Amino acid sequence: MSNHVEIYDTTLRDGSQGLGISFSVLDKLRIAERLDAFGVHYIEGGWPGSNPKDIEFFDEAKRRTFRNARLAAFGATRRKGVTAAEDDQVRLLIDAETPVVTIVGKTSLLHVREVLQTTPDENLAMIGDTIAFLKANGRFVVYDAEHSFDGFKEDAAYALATLAAAQRAGADVVVLCDTNGGSVPAEIVEITQQVSARIATRIGIHTHDDIGLGVANALAALDAGATHVQGTINGIGERTGNCNLTSVIPNLAFKFKRASVPGESLAMLKEMSQFVDEIANMRPNPRLPWVGAAAFSHKGGQHVNAVQKLVSSYEHIDPTLVGNRRHVLMSELAGRSNIIMKARELGFDVSKETPELNAMLQRVKALEHDGYEFEAADGSLALLIRAHAQAREEAVHGGRVSRLDAISSGNSSVCEATVKVVVGGEHGHTVAEGDGPVNALDGALRSALLKFYPDLASVRLSDYKVRIVNSSSGTAAVTRVLIESTDGTSTWTTIGVDENIIEASLQALVDSLEYGLLRKEFAAHAAT
Repeated sequence: MSNHVEIYDTTLRDGSQGLGISFSVLDKLRIAERLDAFGVHYIEGGWPGSNPKDIEFFDEAKRRTFRNARLAAFGATRRKGVTAAEDDQVRLLIDAETPVVTIVGKTSLLHVREVLQTTPDENLAMIGDTIAFLKANGRFVVYDAEHSFDGFKEDAAYALATLAAAQRAGADVVVLCDTNGGSVPAEIVEITQQVSARIATRIGIHTHDDIGLGVANALAALDAGATHVQGTINGIGERTGNCNLTSVIPNLAFKFKRASVPGESLAMLKEMSQFVDEIANMRPNPRLPWVGAAAFSHKGGQHVNAVQKLVSSYEHIDPTLVGNRRHVLMSELAGRSNIIMKARELGFDVSKETPELNAMLQRVKALEHDGYEFEAADGSLALLIRAHAQAREEAVHGGRVSRLDAISSGNSSVCEATVKVVVGGEHGHTVAEGDGPVNALDGALRSALLKFYPDLASVRLSDYKVRIVNSSSGTAAVTRVLIESTDGTSTWTTIGVDENIIEASLQALVDSLEYGLLRKEFAAHAAT
């Protein structure tokens, strides 16, 4: 068994079939370029026979140079009753001018009879003819054996016959596909071993995550003889998704000690994950293994205390190896170690001997009891720790809404907010309109502060969330507001809690802008 594993990325084709995911041609080109730089071996660009967008993508891709990866066009075996040369869909695969062509064919007799509605012999001919035609036209051919594992369970002899037909025709890789994602690792291992014993062509694996075993099944096949794995970044794909390459790649490197992408690319894994999420307009899943924000997060005081003494006690690898980092979460479960590690993460010299340590901890716990949630509000937490660790006047000394009016205008409703602020003894007074009360408040507060702090011009609100903390109290319930802000390079979250949603929003907005002003100071502290 080869110690090297080929990575075949199908984010642009199989991944784009996921719910809510739609890539433009430019999106696909940007992802392809990033995947090439990351060092995957194959990039499946799409199906040129299925839609105009993929045809345009391949036309544009002809003008690009891929340094590490080979671009693949995806299609199917020829139609029944025609030659491969007569099949328009097969001709489009040639016209795409990619060095690699991947075709999918039927392995399951049930699908041959019920879906293709043809004979077993004609299906074998469709596989062989198509591959031979592509090889004659100088293409490297990857054969995706659809429903491989279901086909083996139905009729192993016929399933093997389809793979043998692909091998005889010259396929360069034969990929076993768990197309409906319903197999378990033991089945994957047994069938992959059978195929490896009978088929000399390189064996690949393509799994789906319908029962939560997409990655486990792919790793099982690789352990059983496969040396080529297909998947998508972040596991995006149809139904519940595909095998997640951001899990497979580090597992191969750190757990199986097998090479795949270049070693230097591993530290860019989280960045790759976030890039694809950004292009797909998806919020990153914080619970993704290896690359998620929660992957190396510690909340319980006992855990944090142990990590402070021995990081390997609750971390299976150094998070920086995959471009991630350790997060210490603050909550009512926090202990002294949480405060110490979080403060040091922010650049403050806090230890067990720091006089303010207990005051910080008790303040966090008291506020959490009142409805605050600091594990999701890093900006507000940084300001709280700073207030105790460093005696210094707040950048934004005060702010309040003196007036908030709703003004009707035709069929729309416009809100007006009047804000007065006091900064270093000077007063600012601004009125602003907005689509809603928070939008108006945000505009008024920024306008009032800009003359004192021009740097705030780059700070903008990127997300706003509201949650009722104790809904049983009816209209007197406490409202929690979380605001995510960005300056274009970094992102932070702040929190406000009050019975009045406007007051809670104001708290979060003031913290957001203050953190925005102090972010350089925090970065300087953390760097020293």
